[in-house]
Parts: sequence; structure tokens; C-alpha cells
Amino acid sequence: MTIKLIEKDGWVRFEVHAKPRAKKSRIVGARGDAVEVALAAPPVDGAANEELVRVLAAALELPRRSVSIVRGETSQKKLVAVDPGGIDLATLRARLAPP
Repeated sequence: MTIKLIEKDGWVRFEVHAKPRAKKSRIVGARGDAVEVALAAPPVDGAANEELVRVLAAALELPRRSVSIVRGETSQKKLVAVDPGGIDLATLRARLAPP
């Protein structure tokens, strides 16, 4: 499946399926039209959300301030917004693919 990227107000939005308490934080791949991300942090006190922002920012080669969780802070299914900083959708999609 292909990850669904939506442009809105200069930001790019996409769905994320977070899997906390993994052995290692990494992008696993696509799950339906969402990005599946394993997180080596528990879903306690926002630790998993902070780790998700860190992992996505690193994968997209963007600063952390360019990644934010729009919806789903307490859920495994989240909507994430990214300020692409001039990066096109094809490059973003490629960077969200697992290594």
C-alpha cells in the first residue's frame, strides 16, 4: 500500500500507527495508507509521542519543530502534520519508507 499524504495550509498530513514499547524505534512500513512506527518508549507521560516526533523528524531530515501531532495524542492512530520546508511529496514519501 501507499502512504496517503495530504497537503493543507502549507503542511503535509498523514496517518501514523504507533507501536509503543518496541525494542527499537524505527519506521516499520505502511499499514494500509498509514505509516507504522515502532517506538522504544512507553505510552506514559507523553514519552511515546515525543519519541514519535523524534523518529519522524530524523527520518524526514527535518527539525523536530517541523513535526507535530494534530490528532490522537492518547491513541495508537495519530494524525501527524509536517512542515516540509520545500521538500516535495515524492521525497517525503521516500523518506517515510523503512530503511
